Amino acid sequence: MVAHLETEAELYTPLYAQAAAWLAARRPDPGLVVDAGSGPGVVTGVLADAFPDARIVAVDGSGPLLERARARAGRNGFADRFGTLEAGLPDGLDDLAYPADLLWASRSLHHMGDQRAALAAFAGRLAPGGTLAVLEGGLPARYLPRDIGIGRPGLQERLDAVHAERFTAMRAELPGAVEVAEDYPGLLTDVGLRNATSRTFLLDLPAPLPDRARAFVVSGFRRLREAVADSLDATDLATLDRLLDPDDRASLHRRPDVFVLTALTLHVAQARA
Repeated sequence: MVAHLETEAELYTPLYAQAAAWLAARRPDPGLVVDAGSGPGVVTGVLADAFPDARIVAVDGSGPLLERARARAGRNGFADRFGTLEAGLPDGLDDLAYPADLLWASRSLHHMGDQRAALAAFAGRLAPGGTLAVLEGGLPARYLPRDIGIGRPGLQERLDAVHAERFTAMRAELPGAVEVAEDYPGLLTDVGLRNATSRTFLLDLPAPLPDRARAFVVSGFRRLREAVADSLDATDLATLDRLLDPDDRASLHRRPDVFVLTALTLHVAQARA
């Protein structure tokens, strides 16, 4: 998963850069920026670029991923203002030495059983007037036209439906899982923050894709096939197998119409000064 997630974050960097620039216009001078759930540090680097005078701390429960983040900080020239904290979320944020002026959490909140309690913990680590930025939701990614010339049209929509059911099951099995309406601005307000708002950012990588982006799409479909094979009918499963067969002219490896199009939503709110 590490290589796939790192490649995804790098391909999504234009989207993250848009989001970070929007944040920088709203909160131009944070002293401490915390990337909660940083993984290998790709987005941490985007935040470091957007806030060149800030101290940056990456928080993650995986030591090896934080090692990759430290190496990336060295390569990208911000190691002198970069630190890491190996800790699980959200409780591990209590170990931060200082409260955050900007706390960023990218697609990590939905892995926590009680999302409202997690947001309250995030909010509790903000400095007076600090900003919480939570990237959750948006639109499902699209990689192919509706009709791809093989199988039944609408394959991706059916895959989305299966994925949504699996996501719901994943959420239900999390420790301490609590059902909650995913109105993130409302949740941010519920935990005592103010001026909650949202903004959605687009990633558009049109066909023909460069080789690295195409390889990412192939990897994603391969993982998806392994995960949902028992939920698909024979026709859709056969279509997926053709898409993954490098010798098939209709496959993702060879077809000219593969693209990446998606949108992610950033929800922000401020602590009281």
